[in-house]
Amino acid sequence: MKFRVDDDIYRARLVYVGPPGYTLPVQLTYGQWGLFVALATVCLGGGLAVTGGDWKVGGLALATAIFCTHWVSQHVDPDRPARKVIATVLTDWRRYTPTPPGALPRLSATNVRIRQERL
Repeated sequence: MKFRVDDDIYRARLVYVGPPGYTLPVQLTYGQWGLFVALATVCLGGGLAVTGGDWKVGGLALATAIFCTHWVSQHVDPDRPARKVIATVLTDWRRYTPTPPGALPRLSATNVRIRQERL
């Protein structure tokens, strides 16, 4: 027997397509537009701070914001919002320590207890 899931609300995409008669070439949800604007602002501000006010970094900042928005949008669903995806990426980036090449895992049997069952 198949049960109908009640996640129809998640299928509705609130999409801004532009002013009437002049639609945009892309269809992004309101959340994606907000994320793009936030990322573009941060990327452009960081680029201006690094280059000392050179506005030639604007294209690179927009390209970076578009790429990051696309990447985050691929990993976002109703059960995993964008803020959790970004927090997970930042946490993994800060705390990940790769093992050196050729190193074997450290295994130890000091905490293993062997009990004999009594009959």
